This record gives sequence, structure tokens and C-alpha cells, in this order.
Amino acid sequence: MKKIKKVRQSELIKKIEDNPFVTDDELAKFFDVSVQTIRLDRMELSIPELRERIKSVAEQTFEDEVRSLPIDEVIGEIIDVELDDYAISIFDVQKEHVFQRNSIARGHHLFAQANSLAVALIDDDLALTAKAAIEFCKPVRSGQRVVSKARAVKTDGRRTTVEVTSSVGKEVVFKGEFDMYRSSEKGGE
Repeated sequence: MKKIKKVRQSELIKKIEDNPFVTDDELAKFFDVSVQTIRLDRMELSIPELRERIKSVAEQTFEDEVRSLPIDEVIGEIIDVELDDYAISIFDVQKEHVFQRNSIARGHHLFAQANSLAVALIDDDLALTAKAAIEFCKPVRSGQRVVSKARAVKTDGRRTTVEVTSSVGKEVVFKGEFDMYRSSEKGGE
């Protein structure tokens, strides 16, 4: 049963406050209205689109935590980070990220997401990629969301090995092992 506009908008605000990562499609299904109705409701309520909400949450949450590069230089949006341990980011592949003839994402975007995430999880003022071993596992297309998960697996002195796995849904699309140089010594683990 469809709700009247004021009730729907009130519930929409609460739903987005509870989960700022909810998509317009998910909201449309929840409220049993069109995606366009959700977009109009958001505009009337001055609620930004998903990409802007994610960016805002990431900047508020992680700006003071990430030391190795400014949060706005990370490719994709960081949604979780525990320095020197793990980090997660999402990257929505848009038309400008793909080859025109086949709508497949250009590899440098997937690499940049994984590499900048590996840099971001390093708890140091300076982190640089010394070496990377990467594998593109499956093509990614326009409109897909890539979730990258990075984990620091070994630290010895000024080097940290970070493994990154990127997925679309449950399908792994990219794997990388990054040997990161850090400007200060850290004990072996």
C-alpha cells in the first residue's frame, strides 16, 4: 500500500539516516514507488544522491584517520578503515570509466581504486607503492559497483604487504598484492 507523500518523506529521511548507503532503487522498492519519485522526494528534502552521501560520510568519518594521503585523493569511497589492518572502498563504474565500444571498465580505474586503498590503510605520513603484482579476473561494466577490500598481511620495518581483492557482487574481478614503502619503521608482524 502506497503511503501519502508526507509520511513517505518522513520515513525516507529516517531510512537514509539509518543507512546512508541505501540506493534509490532499494528505496523505490521499499516504498513501492518509482525511482523518479524517490529522486524528487530527495530533491525536495535536500538529500544528496548516494555518491555524495557516501563521500560525505567517508570524509566525516575517515578524514582524521587516514594519514598517508588526503581522503579526496582515494579512488572510490572509503567506507571502512582500520589503519595498518584493513580498509574497504566502493567505486561505481560510470560511462566515463569504460571503453565506448564495449562498456568494459578501463583497467587503470580498478588498479587506482586498489592501489589508493592500499596506500590509505598505511598508518604513516608517507606511503608509496614499491611493487605490485596484479590480476584482472573478470571484466567490469558501466553501472556496476566494485567493492575493494584491502588487508595488511605482513609488516617488516619500512615495508608492508597489502593484499587487495575487488568484487562485483560475489564475483572477484581484480586481485593485487602491493608492497608498500612507509617513511617510518614499524616492527615485524
